[in-house]
Amino acid sequence: QVQLVESGGGSVQAGGSLRLSCAASGYMGTDYCMGWFRQAPGKEREVVATIYTSGTGGSNTYYADSVKGRFTISRDNTKNTLLLQMSSLNAEDTAMYYCTARRFMVVGQYCSLAYATPGLFGYWGQGTQVTVSS
Repeated sequence: QVQLVESGGGSVQAGGSLRLSCAASGYMGTDYCMGWFRQAPGKEREVVATIYTSGTGGSNTYYADSVKGRFTISRDNTKNTLLLQMSSLNAEDTAMYYCTARRFMVVGQYCSLAYATPGLFGYWGQGTQVTVSS
């Protein structure tokens, strides 16, 4: 079983920065996909960024067009933590942000945004709220 616990959300003014963290516990396998989704009121849950970790030691990151150049997804392997560094925030980034994971993903392509729908992921955190005021 995998458990995910997010932290780091809050309120910030437009142009500001926040860093979200997701503490992961449980066995993920050697090849897996983790990511961040967000959901604003009245909107569908959408993917923000994903990161694929390969058993060979490599990793690939993928970003939604709306956050490219502003957000960075990464993993702190020593702490088993997924991170999302967000900068140049704007009001459209206001949403509940969710950490998610899919274990045993041998084909890394499925971690890309073309495949990263909510149904692909079996584990979710409780979410952390990000509010950006203009």
